Parts: sequence; C-alpha cells; structure tokens
Amino acid sequence: MFAAQHLTPADLCDLSDTLSAWQAHWPDMGVLALVPEALAERVPVLQAACRDRGVALLGAVFPSLFTGQGFVTDRVLLLCLAPMPPWLFQPVLDEAGREAWYEAVRFMQTTRPNVPGAEPLLFMVFDGMLPDVGTLVDGLHMALEQPVRYSGVNAGSETFQPMACLFDADRRAGMGVITLLLPPAVDALTRHGYPVSRALMTATTGQGNRIDTIDHRPAFDVYQQLIFEEYGVHLTRENFYDYAVHFPFGLVTMVDVLVRIPVALGDDGSLICVGEIPPNSLMRLLRAPAADQGLAVTELATFVAERQAESPARSWLHFYCAGRRMHLGEQALQELQRLQQQSGQTDLRGALTLGEIDTLDAAGLPRLPRFHNACLVALG
Repeated sequence: MFAAQHLTPADLCDLSDTLSAWQAHWPDMGVLALVPEALAERVPVLQAACRDRGVALLGAVFPSLFTGQGFVTDRVLLLCLAPMPPWLFQPVLDEAGREAWYEAVRFMQTTRPNVPGAEPLLFMVFDGMLPDVGTLVDGLHMALEQPVRYSGVNAGSETFQPMACLFDADRRAGMGVITLLLPPAVDALTRHGYPVSRALMTATTGQGNRIDTIDHRPAFDVYQQLIFEEYGVHLTRENFYDYAVHFPFGLVTMVDVLVRIPVALGDDGSLICVGEIPPNSLMRLLRAPAADQGLAVTELATFVAERQAESPARSWLHFYCAGRRMHLGEQALQELQRLQQQSGQTDLRGALTLGEIDTLDAAGLPRLPRFHNACLVALG
C-alpha cells in the first residue's frame, strides 16, 4: 500500500524533489501526509506543492509523530500511495454532511469489484473534537450495501482545542472526516491490552461522550469513590487531570471492553470522555497497565511479523493513543521500541492519535466498527 515513506524537515526543503521522484516512478500516486501539531502552519506549503504537480493529497494534523528513536514534532511524514486508492474528504458532518458522506462512500464502493471474502479496508481519519465518532461509524455501517473492514483514528490537538486538522490539496477543515478505501490485501490490528477491574457500574444518564450520572449519582462522585476503594487514590477536582488518564472507564461489550478516557470534569460533576458512552451502558473501572504489562505490544508484534514473513516488501504505519502516552510518560517510547524489536521492523513510523477505530471480528458475530481509546494500531 505504501510505496514509499519520507520524513521531511520542518521547512519542507526537499518536498519538491521528493514529489517529483515519486511522481516519475508512480504516475498514479497520491500522498497521505501526517503533520505534527507544532508544524500545522506548514500545511499550505504542502498543499501548494501537490496542487502544482497535480498530486492527490490527503492529510491530518496530530499531536506528534514518532519513530523508533523518539517522538517527533519537527518533521512531516509523507506516505506515497501508489496507486492512489478511492478517497474522499467530507469537511462537515452535520446532518446533511453525514448523509452526503454515507452516499459518497457507497458510491466509492462501486469502484471496487465485490469479491466475497475479500473485503476492502475502509480507513478513516476524524477530527477528535467530534463527540460522536462511534455513532458516525455505526451509521455508516448501516448505510453501506457491501461489506468492508474498518480502521481509523482521530486527529487534532492534544489540548482538545478546535483546529482545522484535516486537509486535501485545496481545503482545510475541522469537524469532518477523511476516508480511504484500501485494497483487501491491506491489514490492520488495534489493541489496548488493559486489564479489567472488579467494579461494575451503569452510566445511567448522559449524552454523547458526557456521563452525567453513574448508578443514579453524579458521575464524578462515583468515579472518585471507586478509585479510592479499588486503588487507594484520593481523587479531587484539583488532581483530576493528573489521575484520570491512569483510571479510564471500560465500556462492556458482547466480547470485550472498550477503553474510555475521561478528559474533562464539569461543574455539575459530569465527566467528558473520548468516545461515546450510551445511557445505561455497563462499565468497569480500569487501571492502565505499565509498559511491560498487558498483551497489546506482543499481539501487534506477532501480527506484523507473521504478515511480514508472507510479504517482506510490506510497509507499515503505526498509531499510538496520546492518552496512552500521557499514562506511560517516558515508558511510552520503550513500548514502541519493544513493538519495533519484536515485530522485526527496521524502523517504526506513525502518529499519536485521539481515538482509534477497528472492526469487531468475532466468530458468529457480524463485522462491526468500534471506537476505542488507549490503543496501538498497525496498518499495512
């Protein structure tokens, strides 16, 4: 899928030469650009260079990039897609925008032959400020007539401030989605590996990604009590932002638990999370594991290594949840380096994300899209 990758310096000094070389080798190529938040002002330069050459461009701004050597905020990652797959940029996802997106993806599917057992991978990049990404992908799933597999991430600022984080060669926007219909040969895996606590509770009221009450009490009061009873931590309004990332909620599903990280505390005791929590959902309190705990790295490394053995030329792109990095601190890089070493990759490249999407693929159940926090992602 990725014919080539290139980390270009902040001044984009080698951008022209890189695009010219790629276009000469792959005339039908396009570019997927991952831009760290610190370099968001460089997006117009990137857009102009692609317009001048007639190169299709899609891109997003993320909190940071990373390699196997560390986190990167002074370079832009360019990925050459050859041939450029079917794609679209829906810059607005209000009611009319959602219907237009659903229709456009349905039309995009007509460009691919419908081969049973060889479903394409629908890769999406949303603005992380959208409060209902889970509902959006559920609605898309219901609207599609042909089966697909799902993968995706949220872009934007780690401060959760609005920004125009999505772009193509002509436009920049927030509160939208970029969509790529990737070939069936492309694989993706998303894992969090968080252990589950004993406590079971119900999000009794709320809307979207806001929990108003848990077990009919103010959400913060219950959250505060459970953290103290389970882990002996005295949570207060003052230290909420220091501890919340370490004690996320687990949304209980038919087959596993989806992580939901609280990122804001309302004056009324409500909790704002990354990702929706439908009213009356069952939840558990989680404790984020240390870097050397959990199975996420091992499972991703095994997945990549097995597919690399089948196709040695395969190139990989990785994503890593910004909340997971906040929890692990300096150990986050160690976790990424373990992934690189155990999977046998010569280098690791990717971006920090604000939420991740995968496909529920369990025996006896239909394939469904799911929205996560705290995950590692492999795409290649």
